[in-house]
Amino acid sequence: MLPSTAMNTSNSQSPLGQVAGMVPTVPGVFPGMFPFAGAQFPGLPAMPAQAMTQQATRHARRVYVGGLPPMANEQTIATYFSQVMAAIGGNTAGPGDAVVNVYINHEKKFAFVEMRTVEEASNAMALDGIIFEGVSVRVRRPSDYNPSMASTLGPSQPSPHLNLAAVGLTPGATGGADGPDRVFVGGLPYYLTEVQIKELLESFGPLRGFDLVKDRDTGNSKGYGFCVYQDPAVTDVACAALNGLKMGDKTLTVRRASASGQPKPDQANVLAHAQHQIALQKLALQATGANPMGTTGLPQFMMGFPGMALGMGDGMLSQVEIPTKVVCLTEVVSPNELKDDEEFDEIFEDMKDECGKYGSIVNLVIPRPKPTGEEVPGVGKVFVEYSDTQGASKAKAAIHGRKFGGKPVVAVFYPEEKLLERDYGG
Repeated sequence: MLPSTAMNTSNSQSPLGQVAGMVPTVPGVFPGMFPFAGAQFPGLPAMPAQAMTQQATRHARRVYVGGLPPMANEQTIATYFSQVMAAIGGNTAGPGDAVVNVYINHEKKFAFVEMRTVEEASNAMALDGIIFEGVSVRVRRPSDYNPSMASTLGPSQPSPHLNLAAVGLTPGATGGADGPDRVFVGGLPYYLTEVQIKELLESFGPLRGFDLVKDRDTGNSKGYGFCVYQDPAVTDVACAALNGLKMGDKTLTVRRASASGQPKPDQANVLAHAQHQIALQKLALQATGANPMGTTGLPQFMMGFPGMALGMGDGMLSQVEIPTKVVCLTEVVSPNELKDDEEFDEIFEDMKDECGKYGSIVNLVIPRPKPTGEEVPGVGKVFVEYSDTQGASKAKAAIHGRKFGGKPVVAVFYPEEKLLERDYGG
């Protein structure tokens, strides 16, 4: 239930120069739209014409602002959005504050912000994703918005001439994280702020949009969200580097949100290059003892998480692999499937055909269990050696995460010298 009190910053005085007896004009309302505005009806109290027209256009002059920070109130919201509207050139009704009313629901952490005109409300829609008091807020149309009626009252889209860059927004983009390169980010610690999460994600490039999913009742993070990078080429790089990253007692799950958005083979070189560069930084830092977080560009706040410093746990820098010519696949075959000779030969040829799509195979090793039941190192794994790291990188990017027998395959680079020594890792 919305609070009964709301701030009203509108000026109740009549405009200067108004002719006595004329119905005051309201932006976005056509003369004659309300033919009975000046009529008196027996038994009914008279309602000022301006109040009638304001009520009729309110649905088109309001915007919904969700995900508000805890300390937000009517005054701070009105002041901030009025200043932002002026900064982007969205005040089309002349000098003064664009915001005339704010209705806030503190419990649900949202507000309805009422603008002077329909056009200014449409311009405010371009502010979706803007940072208010350290939080990225959502700007949407309210549920009572009537598109067909609103189209007769004024523009329904933001002006293309708004200077969104003046407030840190990208022209033509919204704060919503939608599109074919949408990334799912799960396993986030609940106490991380929206700014900290964006700082982590932006270690790989600027974001076009980010949505942190929050509980509607408490406004607290649910531990997952979605993002889209401005440069789609970094999407798979970020997913590969962040997926499986341990942050405290949480492990991140970072992957493309849609089934159709699988890693693209032509991005394998980009991925391999990024991993190689980070691995080189790791080696250099271990040799010099330098501050790992400051040098790699990872957010400083991550220093507080166990496993995030070099040589500690399974943090990002500890698990970044240097590309090799060998890819090790697990969760792709079971020991029982390898006992029968015919079934083994069929699996061997299938793996050879599938892995051969990504490069020239030099060696393919599938350890088999012994009939005596004696333990054999590497049973259940498949080792594929390519003629170059490019083929291995393509295979790793394409196969990792795919499902075989209902289980997602895990693909990692494997040391070439270990394969040569027939060391299959137990």
